[in-house]
Amino acid sequence: MAWLFFSLSSLLRFPTLLTAQKLSQPATPDAARDLRHQSADWFAIEPHLPDPVTASPQKLETAGDVLRARRFPEDALVYYGYALQRGGPEQELLIRIGVTELELRHIDVARLYFLRVVRLQKKNAQGWNNLGAAEYVEGRYGAAISDYSKAIKLDKKSAIYHSNLGTALFEEKNFEKARQQFDIALTLDPDMMQHHGASGIEAHMLSPADHAHYSFEIARLYAHRGDEENMLRYLTLASEGGYDVLGSMGSDEVLAKYRKDPRVISLVRNANALRNAKTSVADARSGGVPPLLPQVPN
Repeated sequence: MAWLFFSLSSLLRFPTLLTAQKLSQPATPDAARDLRHQSADWFAIEPHLPDPVTASPQKLETAGDVLRARRFPEDALVYYGYALQRGGPEQELLIRIGVTELELRHIDVARLYFLRVVRLQKKNAQGWNNLGAAEYVEGRYGAAISDYSKAIKLDKKSAIYHSNLGTALFEEKNFEKARQQFDIALTLDPDMMQHHGASGIEAHMLSPADHAHYSFEIARLYAHRGDEENMLRYLTLASEGGYDVLGSMGSDEVLAKYRKDPRVISLVRNANALRNAKTSVADARSGGVPPLLPQVPN
């Protein structure tokens, strides 16, 4: 089975120009994909894949979902394309294709799919959220904020949309409004920050580039919610990332009382030791002689 390749020109006319024959045309060889096709998972799945000529759109879409969940994204794209050709639900399939392309880091391609979704249906909340995710990845934070806000207007109960908006606001350094959105997300879904799966069709951009500062803001949020366990967890992540946790805690009325907490002092000390150890290893690998590194006898 060959990889489905969507050119930007064919995307604009999609899906009318795609045929089953085009979907099966060879594309640029993908060594990683070829290797995955030698795995036990692939040999277990392949015999059960439906016939694209006779199978129903629902079965073809389900096959795409299974392939994507089992980490065969290129093959998932093939079956989503087959499902479209068999008359499957266009907007839902375009979203699935776009999210898969987003996971493959084909950002420009994914963005075009999501644009097509919202042009087909302006009130498609998933389409706006996913378009926002594509804009976010490209660093267009203002556009992402606008898209996420549109998604929230259409579906105020989605924790993912609020979390995504908070992340984009964080990148714009609007920390107060970012915390407000994270707080709404956690109210809607207390386990919001624990979701890491990529099997859904609502793109979730969990963490910005400045992960250490982001972790501190989340720790602050948990502190205000009275959740010490998660507060300490995110303070640890912030400190390990090099953020000045103790220095920043003093400016927050809730976190300030934890500055002398033995648990906080311990996590900061451990984080410093971990960073120093990593620096020593990096120095050793680069040919330098790090201080305090024990000599290994000959």
